[in-house]
Amino acid sequence: MKLLYSLTSPYARKIRIVAAEKRIDIDMVQVVLASPDSPVANHNPLGKIPVLILDDGDSLFDSRVIAEFLDHRTPVAHLIPQDHSLKIKVKRWEALADGVCDAAVMAVNESRRVAGMQDAAVIAKQYGKVERGLKALSDDLGDAKWCVDDAFSLADIALGCALGYLELRCQHIDWKAQYPNLADLYAELMKRPSFKQSVPPAN
Repeated sequence: MKLLYSLTSPYARKIRIVAAEKRIDIDMVQVVLASPDSPVANHNPLGKIPVLILDDGDSLFDSRVIAEFLDHRTPVAHLIPQDHSLKIKVKRWEALADGVCDAAVMAVNESRRVAGMQDAAVIAKQYGKVERGLKALSDDLGDAKWCVDDAFSLADIALGCALGYLELRCQHIDWKAQYPNLADLYAELMKRPSFKQSVPPAN
């Protein structure tokens, strides 16, 4: 299997961490989406990463689909609970964390446009989603060590990748001071080799 990814994509980072935690060997192929010879569109008509290319040439996307596929590929370190109610809780966490990422990415991309072309209303709207999402994540976590059922899961991975993206691209949001419980969980996650080895470069 091959994973098309970039070093700074929080969604691709999620899959890299899942693969590491599950001890699944995947050929990692770094791509540049803006490059005219990028292979991504050949495997995902939406032109987004990550894309998992299977051994038979078929491809899977987006990160939520790939994560679930990998979790069922081997019984090592299940990241999605078998119990249906717990699985739904994990997937809800993943959806909210990914949603925070979606909003942050949109705000960052809009702020990178030429000054006269930026839409301040769009940026404010997206950062509003980020702020509300962070509060909801913090409220849901409470004083628990892990997001769901006191066990490390895909929910924690998704949350950690979202927080890592904010740390990389949205440093004006002081989420560590605002939400100490999220900061504590993030610090715990960063002790894991899968997180340490996938930290995006600061550029």
